[in-house]
Amino acid sequence: MAKPIELIPTPHDAREELKRRVENAPVEHAEAVLSAYELLQEMHASGTLDLLRGVAGAQGEIVQHAAGLAAQPEAIRALRNLLILSKLLGSIDPDTLHRITEGLPAAANQISEDNPPSLFGIFRRMASKDGRRALAAAVSILESVGKGMDRGK
Repeated sequence: MAKPIELIPTPHDAREELKRRVENAPVEHAEAVLSAYELLQEMHASGTLDLLRGVAGAQGEIVQHAAGLAAQPEAIRALRNLLILSKLLGSIDPDTLHRITEGLPAAANQISEDNPPSLFGIFRRMASKDGRRALAAAVSILESVGKGMDRGK
């Protein structure tokens, strides 16, 4: 008759496992360790490490200062305006905006010419199909601005 084999479980030592992994890490991850050393040296040379150490040391003061700045009416208005402008930009068709901005460099070059166009030349350009279209858009925008500025509503 066969005798049962007695297995005595050896206790698992987590500290020994960690020690072994730490000892093998430089060999297994040599390239990553060297890259980390290079990054650390670059951060030290540029002063980034000193900055990060200062930020970590003054963490509570920075949070208090930032919270104080964020609670000011100007900061609240700025954030609200930023949200409104992002909503406005989100509502504009990107293709339309691209077509509009495509001609801006050429227009800026014409403005910087030494010899400005005559009033008659400007009126002639305004009377063109594209000029009338741009004037109509500008007037529509000005009307919208005027409506927005009316405090009676």
